[in-house]
Amino acid sequence: MPLPLLLAEIADYADEATLVANLIFIADLVIRVGLSVRVVMRRHSVGVSLSWLTLILLIPFVGAGIYLILGENRLGSRRAQATVQLHNAFAGWRSELREQRPQPDWEALPVDAQPIHRQATRVSGMPALPGNQLDLYDDSHDALEAMARDIDAAQNRVHLEFYIWADGGDVDLIADALIRAAERGVTCRILVDAVGSKTFLRRSPKLKAMRSAGVQIVASLPAGLFRAIFRRLDLRNHRKLLIVDDHIGYTGSLNMIDPNTFKQDAGVGKWIDAMVRVQGPAVEALGMTFLEDWQLETQEDLGQLGRGSGAVVPSDEDTTGVMKPGASVQAVPSGPSLNPESIHRLLIGAIYAARESITLTTPYFVPDEALLIALTSAAARGVDTLIILPKENDSFLVRHASNAYLGDLLQAGVKVAQYRDGLLHTKSVTIDSHLAAFGTVNLDMRSFYLNFELTLFIYDTNFSRKLTSLQQSYLMNCNMASLDDWKNRPLRTRLLDNTARLLGPLL
Repeated sequence: MPLPLLLAEIADYADEATLVANLIFIADLVIRVGLSVRVVMRRHSVGVSLSWLTLILLIPFVGAGIYLILGENRLGSRRAQATVQLHNAFAGWRSELREQRPQPDWEALPVDAQPIHRQATRVSGMPALPGNQLDLYDDSHDALEAMARDIDAAQNRVHLEFYIWADGGDVDLIADALIRAAERGVTCRILVDAVGSKTFLRRSPKLKAMRSAGVQIVASLPAGLFRAIFRRLDLRNHRKLLIVDDHIGYTGSLNMIDPNTFKQDAGVGKWIDAMVRVQGPAVEALGMTFLEDWQLETQEDLGQLGRGSGAVVPSDEDTTGVMKPGASVQAVPSGPSLNPESIHRLLIGAIYAARESITLTTPYFVPDEALLIALTSAAARGVDTLIILPKENDSFLVRHASNAYLGDLLQAGVKVAQYRDGLLHTKSVTIDSHLAAFGTVNLDMRSFYLNFELTLFIYDTNFSRKLTSLQQSYLMNCNMASLDDWKNRPLRTRLLDNTARLLGPLL
């Protein structure tokens, strides 16, 4: 090829390359500016907004793609509308619980209990209901055996709702009990998260056996690439719930797993969980939570099963002959569809109300600024503040983000214990020996803002003492975190911790 023609062809290629480069530059600029404006206008918390802006501005195209998939609490317009309609349909039932059921004797409870109850009622619509018998199970084997016994005694219906269902070990006790129940005519319904229970839904022989026996099994929040266009895929149903005949309920941190068989190759040891068995009026509120979730997924109108059927537990008599009512229990469902900040604000309010002691257990601890300030302020005003975390964690980012906050806590006088005998998965809060929060919520932004969760606020000294005793038993297998050790971390660890902390609002 003659030299002039070769030079002309090279010039044409150069012009095309320049044009493509210019188009890419303009597209990137438009995307970054446009999404940055969108982030600002969405009015996330400052920490969340800054984290997303950093990701969008520093990583071309990829940061924008991550934000579009994960940056907004998109349930999908149809689902969001159905959620509001269904929630409104149950408003009369919640009003009946508040106005027609017996209410706690607030004069017999500490003065700070009623304001917390008032706030919880305002955000959830569910009141505290007195007269409940509570049994705390601190061993997964005992909890699963108890659940299986109650299912075997069921006469009308059994409802289960779990984030993870994994076959094997003691979980098969539950599956076999459900098969027996369905075969004798008991209506059995199971709602499991589509992502958390993916393997169960796709390959479980027990699922096939249960369905053959008549057990109804439904996936909550189905996920897929097509749905990602309309719905954020990491909004998950994290609730753990069992209702038997509208008279017995269970909730807590235990997924439908056997810790002796579940995730044995994760390198974190056995999962350590706790569940509470509830008998009494509060079971009605738990049942309502399940029915809303079931009807949202299936569009099956079940009416309002269990309305008014919560069993009232007789008062116990103490050694002095004085009649003592059962525990007052308030079920507080939370999630991104309605009042997404409710549980976050409730826990912060309860921490500020503490006067003597606060103990928290959680597997995932990634606080925002408000929660961090609440905890450090409690320690500064002399409240004995203790956080119990697992030493090893199955999430790399959460482990390092959590570690980054230890210095702030320890410097303020917050005691941090690191559980070394497995993945401590119990989610619990005790305050001043009379208030307990127990359920499915972790102390991270995912649980507060993205997951569908369930927490019991329990206004009862006896249960708080039992839960405090459980928390103290965890300390026997803990190492106390040291500020000196934290300051002397290797440079690589500090860099990983601080980098993960920047992503904390997104975890």
